Amino acid sequence: MQRLIGTSEEDDEEEMDMDVKEEDDDEEENGEKHGRRQVMVGVDVCTAPSSSNNNQFQHQQEIQEQAGTPGGGGVRRSRPLEEKERTKLRERHRRAITARILAGLRRHGNYNLRVRADINDVIAALAREAGWVVLPDGTTFPSRSQVHNCQEIAIADVPPKLPERDFSGTPYVPVYVMLPLGVINLKCELIDPDGLLKQLRVLKSINVDGVMVDCWWGIVEAHTPQDYNWNGYKKLFQMVSELKLKLQVVMSFHECGGNVGDDVCIPLPHWVAEIGRINPHIFFTDREGRRNPECLSWGIDKERVLRGRTALEVYFDYMRSFRVEFDEFFQNGVISMVVVGLGPCGELRYPSCPVKHGWRYPGIGEFQCYDQYLLKNLRKASEARGHSFWARGPDNAGSYNSRPHETGFFCDGGDYNGYYGRFFLNWYSQVLVDHGDRVLSLAKLAFEGTCIGAKLSGFHWWYKTASHAAELTAGFYNPCNRDGYAAIVATLKKNGAVLNFASAELHTLERQEEFSEALADPDGLMWQVMNAAWDVCTPVASENTLPCHDRVGYNKILDNAKPLSDPDRRHFLSFTYLRLGLGLMERENFMEFERFVKRMHGKL
Repeated sequence: MQRLIGTSEEDDEEEMDMDVKEEDDDEEENGEKHGRRQVMVGVDVCTAPSSSNNNQFQHQQEIQEQAGTPGGGGVRRSRPLEEKERTKLRERHRRAITARILAGLRRHGNYNLRVRADINDVIAALAREAGWVVLPDGTTFPSRSQVHNCQEIAIADVPPKLPERDFSGTPYVPVYVMLPLGVINLKCELIDPDGLLKQLRVLKSINVDGVMVDCWWGIVEAHTPQDYNWNGYKKLFQMVSELKLKLQVVMSFHECGGNVGDDVCIPLPHWVAEIGRINPHIFFTDREGRRNPECLSWGIDKERVLRGRTALEVYFDYMRSFRVEFDEFFQNGVISMVVVGLGPCGELRYPSCPVKHGWRYPGIGEFQCYDQYLLKNLRKASEARGHSFWARGPDNAGSYNSRPHETGFFCDGGDYNGYYGRFFLNWYSQVLVDHGDRVLSLAKLAFEGTCIGAKLSGFHWWYKTASHAAELTAGFYNPCNRDGYAAIVATLKKNGAVLNFASAELHTLERQEEFSEALADPDGLMWQVMNAAWDVCTPVASENTLPCHDRVGYNKILDNAKPLSDPDRRHFLSFTYLRLGLGLMERENFMEFERFVKRMHGKL
């Protein structure tokens, strides 16, 4: 925990004295009100009409008895002045002690306590120091390492013991946790910093290595070109740094809000949207002419259509601004990796499966090359090949939710493997590789000396067919007779980038069983991609694509992170968990996650 300098003891005592004085004034005011009520009762009694002196005396006696009875409806007697003074002294003494404890812990105990900390913060800090886990809602329980020493604590609903690998002594794989998508709002302000700080402290208490955060282009450069607002991120990074956590930062050049798991809406910059309304060809386009404003088309990488700048220049200016603004965190090593957004969801792929256009799993998706800039590129490539009539997309490739066997292009023996099909798919995938190469080379220049990475997602459905249709529409030319990932990892190797590949967790396997006709093979795809990267010595990192809270899912991730019987003991460079939220912070889920972290660290 970082040391935080607070107010002096005298300031704390002065604040406590002021609080006590306010409470005492309230008590005195209430006492005066009670006294006035008693006088009024006496006046009413004395002036009450009666038929005889005896009846009047009895009536007064009954009222006095009710007034002195706690359960009666009368007025309670005010406390003696001496008792009130003793109460004030006791309260002042108690608060002075609390102030000295807080000041001492801040100065000498190296506890990260805010200036206005209360006794709950002190108890939580001491509990974490003793090895306990304190959740933001106050729920407290022993960490896994403490449970064995606390036999009186019963852990409910412990799942039955399953046969598992022993990961003790295996290589250390750092674990990061992805922050909520909306941790920074559209005004570039940090949302709920106190609540986030509590959650980060909980993560730190179980030795999570760091967090990942998206730096949204649509927030930072929202209104005017090259006018960058990093304010919210400055506060966030400082908070992470003070807790001695690491940062993985994503340069997010895409919009948020149209995909599975998106719980906020963050569009592209307003000035880009204005350009798009005039020139919609800056966005990816399908065969039917539907635009996808999730990210910019790769066809404008070198076209000056963004207020006099090319898309590549816009990306580089943004990355350079970030590097200059956060130089302190690069110099002290807080920022451990910069993941460069290369397409939809920040991944190097075409937006071939947009939910907003009706795609549903396990549809094959559609080719996204029908904006005027990519079509011009295709026309040049076909003319260079000597077949200008090939300057078109396939007309028999089906629609978003087609199956391979329903199309003439992707079916067994289909056009994908003909002369035109091979030409088109080679061009389509080469545009993807070239875009990745250009942007990563600029990132390497902007972030020299810092690890950079690129995200790649696994299109594992239809992997057991000959054409691998879902991969082809996404830009991965990987049919059964060709390695479609060798060129991609070679590009990463060239630019010194890490491959960040989404792993196949339990939810993926459940979907595979539900849609058995999709002929998916997530394990086979992951094995192919990992080996393609490791064969050229490109490091591999990973993250899960859907929330995971159960042991079976974690074990699946562990098996991918540290392959069994690998003679070279190759393993993931790091793993990023998706994502920090209320689900993860539930007691049972969090204890399972703590166990997963220990196993990733090779301690269990």
